[in-house]
Amino acid sequence: MEVILLWSFYILTFYAFIPGVISRLFGFRVFKKGKSERDLALTFDDGPHPEYTAQLLDLLKTYNAKATFFVLGIQAEKCPELLKRMHDEGHLIGIHNYVHKTNWFMRPKTVRQHIEKTSNIIDSITGKRPIYYRPPWGIVNLFDFNNLGHIQIILWSAMFNDWRKKVGAERLYKRMSKSCRGGEVLLLHDCGLTLGADADAPANMLIALERFLQDAKQKDLRCVRVDELIRATDADKVRNPSWLKRMVVKAWLGYEQVFHILFGMKTTNPEQPIFHFRMRPYHGEPVTMDDGTVLKQDDKVLEIHFDNRRLYEIGTRSRNMMQIAIHMIRDVERTLPELADYVQSHPEVNAEFKALYGVSMINRGPEQFGFMVKDLPKSIFAWASKYYLRLIMRIIHPSGSNRVRNHTEQLVPKLIIMSRHTLLSRYGKSYVYEANKQEQTLLSPEHAVKKAPSAT
Repeated sequence: MEVILLWSFYILTFYAFIPGVISRLFGFRVFKKGKSERDLALTFDDGPHPEYTAQLLDLLKTYNAKATFFVLGIQAEKCPELLKRMHDEGHLIGIHNYVHKTNWFMRPKTVRQHIEKTSNIIDSITGKRPIYYRPPWGIVNLFDFNNLGHIQIILWSAMFNDWRKKVGAERLYKRMSKSCRGGEVLLLHDCGLTLGADADAPANMLIALERFLQDAKQKDLRCVRVDELIRATDADKVRNPSWLKRMVVKAWLGYEQVFHILFGMKTTNPEQPIFHFRMRPYHGEPVTMDDGTVLKQDDKVLEIHFDNRRLYEIGTRSRNMMQIAIHMIRDVERTLPELADYVQSHPEVNAEFKALYGVSMINRGPEQFGFMVKDLPKSIFAWASKYYLRLIMRIIHPSGSNRVRNHTEQLVPKLIIMSRHTLLSRYGKSYVYEANKQEQTLLSPEHAVKKAPSAT
């Protein structure tokens, strides 16, 4: 019996207690407090409630405040009209399990079922699938960190025991007033029907909240949704990176310099490099490119790498992924002609390589430049590329880890390939081509005048 109790203690400690402590103390894989001078987040758990949630929505509308509701699936099924109203009035809806049951006493599969069921309910009512989750009592288990896919766990920076009626509206208001400042994530409850709560406690919360909203307005503070506070926090992190991120970036850029030296990487513009490249044999299945050129095993390719320092500079200056894409498009437009000129002026390179070849996580849009995009064959290289490029995305993207977590299905490394013929015909200045059955043969300008006067 003693052995059973001891093992139960060990399992509970590692499965539940230690992950809970790590998430609360260090914020590991959770969001619990933001960085903003003006914005704070009001969050409400356990609802919706047919009486109190309706009053709460009226109050928020009066003060033009936005909030985040972590709803129980069982309550959402009972009050679909309130869920629809939350969505229509611009509030954010997250998941709080199907019933109010702690993750400590549920298997990982059961937690996933709670989340999936509640997510389906929310989606069916609002037409929008939730991506934010608050586990009941903020308790996570060992598997929650990696078991939730694209779901972001949200905790809080301040709570006030507002589920207890005996706290009273006055004392509750005084407690809330201490957290009336930017960056805070406040935990409140719009339903008192869960175990341990008082059914009419939300009445006191509404009284205290109205006074709190008046104070926030006087202080020129905004009550925003959690996702907006996360974006503001991410933007602050880009402007003021932590010492840890600065060290990671320094190590990352140092590694790139060593890689360039070891593998003899070249660039067309040492002052402002965009692409680095090297000649190497192609290893993989035959690929038929858009112009009919076939890339086969051991054919020579120019392997291209986007300059990481430039990538980081773009990320720190951009507010979102769209701006990063625009900057990268401009850089690629400028660099491909430089690369074509380099090839044309180096006969030893031009004579050997058959295609440009690269691996990229940002693989939407390369077709406009003449690249073809292909899935990366499953291999150790593909696995390593996926995690390396996701690390880069965490470093350079304005939303860092959140972008990787929320768009995992989109962040898949792919091959981008362009034939030599396409490179030189689209971006070169003085070379033309004549196709034969086997390959694209480069002709001199003098020969081209005689053989192919209409070629471009």
